[in-house]
Amino acid sequence: MGGTPFEPGERALLIDDRGRRYLVRLRPGETWHSHGGAIPHDLILGSAEGARLRSTGGMAFVCFRPRLADFVLKMPRGAQVVYPKDLGAILVEADIHPGARVLEAGTGSGALTLALARAVGPEGRVVSYELRPEFHAKAVQNVEAFFGKLPAWLDLREGDVTEVVEAGETFDRVVLDMPEPWGPLPTVLRILDPGGVVCTYLPTTVQVQTAVLALQAHGFEQVATFEVLHRSWHVTERSVRPDHRMVAHTGFITVARRGGDAD
Repeated sequence: MGGTPFEPGERALLIDDRGRRYLVRLRPGETWHSHGGAIPHDLILGSAEGARLRSTGGMAFVCFRPRLADFVLKMPRGAQVVYPKDLGAILVEADIHPGARVLEAGTGSGALTLALARAVGPEGRVVSYELRPEFHAKAVQNVEAFFGKLPAWLDLREGDVTEVVEAGETFDRVVLDMPEPWGPLPTVLRILDPGGVVCTYLPTTVQVQTAVLALQAHGFEQVATFEVLHRSWHVTERSVRPDHRMVAHTGFITVARRGGDAD
């Protein structure tokens, strides 16, 4: 059974025998160079996923299309990206589903934006605000690199998220990946449907405490905070043990629900 062969312009993930990963954009006639030797792009183009190739130095590589998790960790970045372990938790706990209308701030390098856009699909909508023009530009590049073009249902905006009120839009999910998410909460109350979910992503306990108290003060309900720790395991014929290193704390995720308006 054959797979779809690699085409020019696509990105290929090359993995060596030690598990090291390299993201390469394929262009006819070009050559990718590594410590283990060179691989002509033409050797990859036309091959199916899973092909095993050897560099000019004799090193073996297996070639796949990158998963979202692979792309996020290897893509160019301006702001710190949200790690894949947290992306999954945000999508589930904030209940980002096909057809959802999601407001995001800020876009950063676009890692969370990519996950949100793919989760809501063509029937949904994602509007993402970013204050810093250099981050906005980098996110546009990363989104175009992953999808091939900006999806029609994704709107990347440069500016302050509070400007969304002027557009008269409403949303059923709001994700705030910004240092002070309590600032736009009055705006969130105006544009988030009753029963909608707001989610914040913050690195420190001081920020989390301020955010949680602000959510409660603004009348949000079911406020809950957690973090995700990711530990891989080493599995061989002779032993099964946890790896010595793990991805521990990266950020705190807080989710809350907007209650109905008072009578």
